[in-house]
Amino acid sequence: MTTFTALTTLSGRGSAEALGEALERLSPEPMGVGVFEIEDGSGMWEIGGYFVERPDTAGLALLASAFKARPFVVSEVPDRDWVAHVQRQLPPVDAGRFFVYGSHDADKVPAGRVALLIEAAMAFGTGHHGTTLGCLLALDRLMDDGFAAHNVADIGCGTAVLAMAAASVFPCAVLASDIDEVAVEVARTNVTANNLQARVDCFEATGFEHHEIASRAPFDLIFANILKGPLLDLAPAMSKETASGGYVILSGLLNEQADEVVAAYRKNGYNLSHRSEIVDWTTLILGKTEA
Repeated sequence: MTTFTALTTLSGRGSAEALGEALERLSPEPMGVGVFEIEDGSGMWEIGGYFVERPDTAGLALLASAFKARPFVVSEVPDRDWVAHVQRQLPPVDAGRFFVYGSHDADKVPAGRVALLIEAAMAFGTGHHGTTLGCLLALDRLMDDGFAAHNVADIGCGTAVLAMAAASVFPCAVLASDIDEVAVEVARTNVTANNLQARVDCFEATGFEHHEIASRAPFDLIFANILKGPLLDLAPAMSKETASGGYVILSGLLNEQADEVVAAYRKNGYNLSHRSEIVDWTTLILGKTEA
Protein backbone atom coordinates (compact mmCIF):
# COMPACT_ATOMS: atom_id res chain seq x y z
CA MET A 1 0.00 0.00 0.00
CA THR A 2 1.32 3.41 -0.97
CA THR A 3 1.21 6.04 1.76
CA PHE A 4 2.01 9.74 1.74
CA THR A 5 3.89 12.35 3.73
CA ALA A 6 3.30 16.10 3.73
CA LEU A 7 6.08 18.30 5.14
CA THR A 8 6.60 22.00 5.71
CA THR A 9 8.65 24.33 7.89
CA LEU A 10 8.05 27.60 9.69
CA SER A 11 9.59 29.72 12.42
CA GLY A 12 8.54 29.56 16.07
CA ARG A 13 7.35 26.76 18.33
CA GLY A 14 3.91 28.21 19.03
CA SER A 15 3.05 28.61 15.35
CA ALA A 16 4.44 25.16 14.57
CA GLU A 17 2.36 23.46 17.26
CA ALA A 18 -0.76 25.35 16.16
CA LEU A 19 -0.21 24.26 12.56
CA GLY A 20 0.28 20.68 13.73
CA GLU A 21 -3.07 20.78 15.53
CA ALA A 22 -4.77 22.24 12.45
CA LEU A 23 -3.19 19.56 10.26
CA GLU A 24 -4.80 16.87 12.43
CA ARG A 25 -8.23 18.22 11.43
CA LEU A 26 -7.56 18.01 7.69
CA SER A 27 -9.76 15.67 5.64
CA PRO A 28 -8.72 13.00 4.86
CA GLU A 29 -7.19 12.87 8.32
CA PRO A 30 -3.50 12.04 8.73
CA MET A 31 -2.62 8.87 10.62
CA GLY A 32 -0.02 10.84 12.52
CA VAL A 33 1.39 14.37 12.85
CA GLY A 34 4.86 15.34 14.02
CA VAL A 35 6.22 18.74 15.10
CA PHE A 36 9.99 18.92 15.55
CA GLU A 37 12.54 21.67 16.06
CA ILE A 38 15.23 21.60 13.37
CA GLU A 39 18.46 21.16 15.33
CA ASP A 40 20.60 23.73 13.52
CA GLY A 41 20.06 26.78 15.73
CA SER A 42 17.87 28.48 13.11
CA GLY A 43 14.68 28.50 15.19
CA MET A 44 12.83 26.70 12.38
CA TRP A 45 10.39 23.87 13.01
CA GLU A 46 9.29 21.00 10.76
CA ILE A 47 5.65 19.94 10.66
CA GLY A 48 4.74 16.69 8.97
CA GLY A 49 1.71 14.54 8.40
CA TYR A 50 1.53 10.84 7.49
CA PHE A 51 -1.44 9.80 5.34
CA VAL A 52 -2.83 6.48 4.09
CA GLU A 53 -4.76 8.40 1.40
CA ARG A 54 -3.45 11.14 -0.86
CA PRO A 55 -3.82 14.36 1.19
CA ASP A 56 -5.93 17.31 0.11
CA THR A 57 -3.33 19.52 -1.58
CA ALA A 58 -5.70 22.50 -1.68
CA GLY A 59 -6.31 22.15 2.05
CA LEU A 60 -2.57 21.90 2.69
CA ALA A 61 -1.98 25.04 0.66
CA LEU A 62 -4.58 26.93 2.69
CA LEU A 63 -3.00 25.78 5.95
CA ALA A 64 0.47 26.80 4.81
CA SER A 65 -0.81 30.23 3.78
CA ALA A 66 -2.79 30.74 6.99
CA PHE A 67 0.21 29.96 9.20
CA LYS A 68 2.79 31.66 6.95
CA ALA A 69 4.61 28.38 6.44
CA ARG A 70 6.42 27.18 3.36
CA PRO A 71 4.26 25.19 0.90
CA PHE A 72 3.79 21.58 1.92
CA VAL A 73 5.87 19.04 0.02
CA VAL A 74 3.81 15.90 -0.59
CA SER A 75 5.70 12.65 -1.25
CA GLU A 76 4.63 9.09 -1.91
CA VAL A 77 6.10 6.46 0.42
CA PRO A 78 6.33 3.01 -1.22
CA ASP A 79 5.14 -0.03 0.67
CA ARG A 80 8.17 -1.41 2.50
CA ASP A 81 9.14 -2.98 5.80
CA TRP A 82 11.03 0.09 6.98
CA VAL A 83 12.00 -1.29 10.38
CA ALA A 84 13.58 -4.36 8.79
CA HIS A 85 15.33 -2.14 6.25
CA VAL A 86 16.72 0.14 8.97
CA GLN A 87 17.83 -2.83 11.05
CA ARG A 88 19.95 -4.09 8.17
CA GLN A 89 21.56 -0.66 7.84
CA LEU A 90 22.44 -0.28 11.54
CA PRO A 91 25.73 -1.90 12.52
CA PRO A 92 26.52 -2.62 16.20
CA VAL A 93 27.77 0.30 18.28
CA ASP A 94 31.05 0.06 20.18
CA ALA A 95 31.08 2.47 23.13
CA GLY A 96 33.84 1.58 25.55
CA ARG A 97 32.63 -1.29 27.74
CA PHE A 98 29.16 -1.05 26.12
CA PHE A 99 28.07 -2.85 22.95
CA VAL A 100 24.69 -1.88 21.45
CA TYR A 101 23.27 -4.27 18.86
CA GLY A 102 20.10 -5.34 17.08
CA SER A 103 18.85 -8.91 17.10
CA HIS A 104 20.13 -9.31 13.52
CA ASP A 105 23.67 -8.91 14.95
CA ALA A 106 23.31 -11.13 18.03
CA ASP A 107 26.16 -13.33 16.79
CA LYS A 108 28.55 -10.36 16.84
CA VAL A 109 28.43 -9.59 20.57
CA PRO A 110 31.99 -9.76 21.96
CA ALA A 111 32.69 -11.64 25.17
CA GLY A 112 33.12 -9.57 28.30
CA ARG A 113 31.14 -6.55 27.11
CA VAL A 114 27.95 -4.97 28.49
CA ALA A 115 25.60 -5.95 25.66
CA LEU A 116 22.42 -3.94 25.12
CA LEU A 117 19.79 -5.13 22.65
CA ILE A 118 18.05 -2.20 20.92
CA GLU A 119 15.85 -2.69 17.88
CA ALA A 120 15.15 0.05 15.33
CA ALA A 121 11.92 1.64 16.49
CA MET A 122 10.03 4.91 16.73
CA ALA A 123 11.89 6.27 19.74
CA PHE A 124 15.19 8.13 19.64
CA GLY A 125 18.36 6.43 20.86
CA THR A 126 19.74 3.39 19.03
CA GLY A 127 23.28 4.39 20.00
CA HIS A 128 24.28 5.40 16.48
CA HIS A 129 23.55 9.11 16.86
CA GLY A 130 26.45 11.20 18.18
CA THR A 131 24.46 12.28 21.24
CA THR A 132 23.54 8.79 22.46
CA LEU A 133 26.99 7.45 21.65
CA GLY A 134 28.52 10.43 23.47
CA CYS A 135 26.46 9.68 26.59
CA LEU A 136 27.50 6.03 26.61
CA LEU A 137 31.14 7.02 26.27
CA ALA A 138 30.68 9.61 29.04
CA LEU A 139 29.33 6.92 31.36
CA ASP A 140 32.23 4.68 30.40
CA ARG A 141 34.64 7.53 31.23
CA LEU A 142 33.10 8.13 34.66
CA MET A 143 33.41 4.44 35.47
CA ASP A 144 37.05 4.40 34.34
CA ASP A 145 37.60 7.25 36.81
CA GLY A 146 36.20 5.10 39.61
CA PHE A 147 32.68 6.58 39.85
CA ALA A 148 29.89 4.26 40.99
CA ALA A 149 26.28 5.48 41.06
CA HIS A 150 23.69 4.39 43.61
CA ASN A 151 20.66 6.36 42.38
CA VAL A 152 20.18 7.07 38.66
CA ALA A 153 17.57 8.85 36.52
CA ASP A 154 17.33 9.08 32.73
CA ILE A 155 15.24 12.13 31.79
CA GLY A 156 13.99 11.97 28.19
CA CYS A 157 14.96 8.32 27.93
CA GLY A 158 13.91 7.52 24.36
CA THR A 159 14.72 3.83 23.90
CA ALA A 160 16.04 3.68 27.50
CA VAL A 161 19.48 2.61 26.27
CA LEU A 162 21.22 4.91 28.78
CA ALA A 163 19.03 3.77 31.66
CA MET A 164 19.73 0.15 30.75
CA ALA A 165 23.45 0.80 30.49
CA ALA A 166 23.45 2.24 34.02
CA ALA A 167 21.29 -0.58 35.37
CA SER A 168 23.70 -3.11 33.86
CA VAL A 169 26.76 -1.75 35.66
CA PHE A 170 25.50 -0.21 38.91
CA PRO A 171 23.80 -2.02 41.83
CA CYS A 172 20.66 0.10 41.81
CA ALA A 173 17.31 0.50 40.14
CA VAL A 174 17.10 3.23 37.50
CA LEU A 175 14.23 5.60 36.71
CA ALA A 176 13.61 6.26 32.99
CA SER A 177 11.09 8.89 31.93
CA ASP A 178 10.02 10.48 28.68
CA ILE A 179 7.47 13.10 27.71
CA ASP A 180 6.29 10.92 24.81
CA GLU A 181 4.07 7.92 25.52
CA VAL A 182 5.29 6.06 22.42
CA ALA A 183 8.88 6.39 23.62
CA VAL A 184 7.87 5.02 27.03
CA GLU A 185 6.28 1.95 25.43
CA VAL A 186 9.38 1.41 23.27
CA ALA A 187 11.55 1.82 26.38
CA ARG A 188 9.53 -0.80 28.28
CA THR A 189 9.81 -3.21 25.35
CA ASN A 190 13.57 -2.78 25.27
CA VAL A 191 13.89 -3.15 29.03
CA THR A 192 11.97 -6.44 28.87
CA ALA A 193 14.05 -7.67 25.91
CA ASN A 194 17.17 -7.10 28.03
CA ASN A 195 15.67 -8.77 31.13
CA LEU A 196 16.02 -5.54 33.10
CA GLN A 197 12.37 -4.98 34.01
CA ALA A 198 13.22 -5.42 37.69
CA ARG A 199 15.97 -2.80 37.44
CA VAL A 200 14.53 -0.07 35.17
CA ASP A 201 11.21 1.66 35.83
CA CYS A 202 9.84 3.47 32.74
CA PHE A 203 7.09 6.07 32.94
CA GLU A 204 5.73 9.16 31.22
CA ALA A 205 6.76 12.49 32.78
CA THR A 206 7.66 16.04 31.90
CA GLY A 207 11.09 16.86 33.24
CA PHE A 208 11.21 16.08 36.96
CA GLU A 209 7.44 16.39 37.46
CA HIS A 210 6.58 12.91 38.70
CA HIS A 211 6.03 11.46 42.16
CA GLU A 212 8.50 8.61 41.53
CA ILE A 213 11.26 11.12 40.79
CA ALA A 214 10.36 13.23 43.81
CA SER A 215 10.38 10.19 46.10
CA ARG A 216 13.79 8.99 44.90
CA ALA A 217 15.68 12.29 44.58
CA PRO A 218 18.39 13.41 44.92
CA PHE A 219 20.25 11.38 42.29
CA ASP A 220 23.98 10.91 42.04
CA LEU A 221 23.75 10.42 38.26
CA ILE A 222 21.26 11.97 35.84
CA PHE A 223 21.19 11.54 32.06
CA ALA A 224 19.42 14.18 29.97
CA ASN A 225 19.92 13.61 26.26
CA ILE A 226 17.34 16.08 24.96
CA LEU A 227 17.81 19.54 23.37
CA LYS A 228 19.38 22.86 24.34
CA GLY A 229 16.12 24.62 25.19
CA PRO A 230 14.79 21.98 27.60
CA LEU A 231 18.25 21.58 29.16
CA LEU A 232 18.39 25.30 29.91
CA ASP A 233 14.85 25.24 31.31
CA LEU A 234 15.66 22.23 33.50
CA ALA A 235 18.90 23.61 34.98
CA PRO A 236 17.40 24.83 38.30
CA ALA A 237 15.34 21.66 38.80
CA MET A 238 18.30 19.51 37.75
CA SER A 239 20.43 21.18 40.41
CA LYS A 240 17.78 20.54 43.05
CA GLU A 241 17.53 16.86 42.12
CA THR A 242 21.28 16.17 41.86
CA ALA A 243 23.08 14.99 44.99
CA SER A 244 26.12 16.90 46.19
CA GLY A 245 29.13 15.35 44.46
CA GLY A 246 26.92 13.72 41.82
CA TYR A 247 27.09 14.05 38.06
CA VAL A 248 24.84 14.88 35.13
CA ILE A 249 25.52 13.73 31.57
CA LEU A 250 23.92 16.13 29.10
CA SER A 251 23.62 15.92 25.33
CA GLY A 252 21.34 16.72 22.43
CA LEU A 253 23.53 19.77 21.86
CA LEU A 254 25.07 21.12 18.71
CA ASN A 255 28.72 21.99 19.31
CA GLU A 256 28.06 25.72 19.15
CA GLN A 257 25.29 25.44 21.79
CA ALA A 258 27.42 23.78 24.47
CA ASP A 259 29.01 26.92 25.98
CA GLU A 260 25.61 28.43 26.77
CA VAL A 261 24.50 25.25 28.54
CA VAL A 262 27.76 25.01 30.50
CA ALA A 263 27.34 28.63 31.65
CA ALA A 264 23.74 28.02 32.76
CA TYR A 265 24.69 24.94 34.76
CA ARG A 266 27.66 26.67 36.38
CA LYS A 267 25.20 29.25 37.71
CA ASN A 268 23.26 26.36 39.22
CA GLY A 269 26.14 24.79 41.11
CA TYR A 270 27.90 22.57 38.58
CA ASN A 271 31.48 22.38 37.37
CA LEU A 272 32.42 21.11 33.92
CA SER A 273 34.18 17.76 34.29
CA HIS A 274 34.52 16.80 30.63
CA ARG A 275 33.18 17.68 27.20
CA SER A 276 33.44 15.67 24.00
CA GLU A 277 32.41 16.22 20.41
CA ILE A 278 31.22 13.60 17.94
CA VAL A 279 30.85 15.24 14.54
CA ASP A 280 28.32 18.09 15.15
CA TRP A 281 27.25 17.03 18.65
CA THR A 282 28.61 17.75 22.12
CA THR A 283 28.20 15.70 25.29
CA LEU A 284 28.90 17.24 28.71
CA ILE A 285 29.79 15.68 32.05
CA LEU A 286 29.04 18.16 34.85
CA GLY A 287 29.74 17.59 38.53
CA LYS A 288 27.54 19.04 41.28
CA THR A 289 29.60 21.13 43.66
CA GLU A 290 30.15 19.50 47.06
CA ALA A 291 28.07 21.15 49.77
